Amino acid sequence: MKKLTTLLAATALASMMGSAAWSKTLVYCSEGSPEGFDPGMYTAGTTFDASSRTVYSRLVEFKHGGTEIEPGLAESWTVSDDGTVYTFKLRPGVKFQTTDFFTPTRELNADDVIFSFERQYKEDNKWNKYVAGASWEYFAGMGFPELIKSIEKVDDLTVKFTLNRPEAPFLANLGMDFASIVSKEYADKLEADGKMELMNQQPLGTGPFTFVAYQPDAAIRYKANPDYYAGKQKIDDLVFAITTDAAVRAQKLKAGECHIMPYPNAADVEGLKADPNLTVMEQAGLNVSYLAYNTLVAPFDKVEVRKALNMAVNKQAIVDAVFQGAATVAKNPIPPTMWSYNDAIEDDKYDPEAAKKMLADAGVSGLKMKIWAMPVARPYMLNARRAAELMQADLAKVGVEVEIVSYEWAEYLKLSSDKARDGAVILGWTGDNGDPDNFMDTLLGCDAVGGNNRAQWCNQEFDDLMTKAKVTSDVAERTKYYEEAQVIFKREAPWNTLDHSLVVVPMSKKVSGFMMDPLGIHRFDGVDIAE
Repeated sequence: MKKLTTLLAATALASMMGSAAWSKTLVYCSEGSPEGFDPGMYTAGTTFDASSRTVYSRLVEFKHGGTEIEPGLAESWTVSDDGTVYTFKLRPGVKFQTTDFFTPTRELNADDVIFSFERQYKEDNKWNKYVAGASWEYFAGMGFPELIKSIEKVDDLTVKFTLNRPEAPFLANLGMDFASIVSKEYADKLEADGKMELMNQQPLGTGPFTFVAYQPDAAIRYKANPDYYAGKQKIDDLVFAITTDAAVRAQKLKAGECHIMPYPNAADVEGLKADPNLTVMEQAGLNVSYLAYNTLVAPFDKVEVRKALNMAVNKQAIVDAVFQGAATVAKNPIPPTMWSYNDAIEDDKYDPEAAKKMLADAGVSGLKMKIWAMPVARPYMLNARRAAELMQADLAKVGVEVEIVSYEWAEYLKLSSDKARDGAVILGWTGDNGDPDNFMDTLLGCDAVGGNNRAQWCNQEFDDLMTKAKVTSDVAERTKYYEEAQVIFKREAPWNTLDHSLVVVPMSKKVSGFMMDPLGIHRFDGVDIAE
């Protein structure tokens, strides 16, 4: 069966490349299938790589390889003295992509910007629930429905956002994937044709690459957008060869079947470095991996139980086994490379005997629990199944019986958000904008319960500090609030913080112009490949 699946995938890839055989084609061995192609509805980097960073653009963008904001679809902007009104001047002459399924008749204007955001929070907007179960998780989890008072069209090329309060990370947030700008004209056509679901299957934006076709779980094909406002890309065709097994990705890279791969197995890195045809890039990841307890479900609603489980797990053993030294044990919900990291925090010590006593004192015995293990490799957790097995063995030593469960990736992300979820879930995060708010409030704020807050943890003291940190632009003052919030997080233990990893990207030496991104995305604008 495995051979047949591999053959079908290879056939699909060859078929999709078709006419691209004689063009300059870059093949990226991606680690998984996207959940969909509308970036507003999702949070996974796999989906963003395949949608927002290829097909779409945003009002502002992060400079390639960094976290500094630069003009995107907005060529300039002004901010009112009280920090509540942002006025954006749109870049004139920006064209939406022309595809086999849609030909635009006008250029980007303010209507597209307003539509792109209003559909995410106005429940009377027909596009708010155009896909069953659409939750606009980022938009809601970051508090945007309460933050945005209005979005107004000043003229065709001017848009004004009025906020209910100052928001220090607002501009950086607009550079994130959920803030990608979609075509209202395309949406109107799909609505008129009764085919609204195609917005999530046949994406159309203003980005560097135009979507061509998708063979589910096999390959995605794009072509360079000839009308891209920043200029046509050097490569003509971009192909995502979906390859979920890291060892197979490495084999394909060595065989020249793909040119770039993400997330190699730690055990394969030295062999990849030794290959004279390959280059291996490395950098400290702006990331964290964690085990999130469901704090709404007994006995995980008790902090002493969560603390005891944390003390029962040998995190260093997980780092050694899964990353072979290419990661460090995590104690905080933000990485040590991020400003406001509180290094004075003391981690929960690995102490099985103390953990056993703490569980007994809490009246907990014969505990059975589930640990959810991700089905895909992510930069912050290369092998969740192996990590879960190690935790399973550790917890057995303190009398806790663990069942390991998993689901297909899109289902895993959806089900793990449920407030009634059974068990603790392994997940993680790579920063989207270089701001601590993107970790702490996005993943742990009260607004994110039922969404990105997989611990379903709402602590008012913590949340108040998040609000204070947002409304001031003074970095020293914001640092003080985030440092204090990390103390509360560690005291309450909604997660067991697992690791911060090194990120490794191997590629063919034929590739030039590829830059590692601290935000954990893979961008192909500016990339070239030698013939």
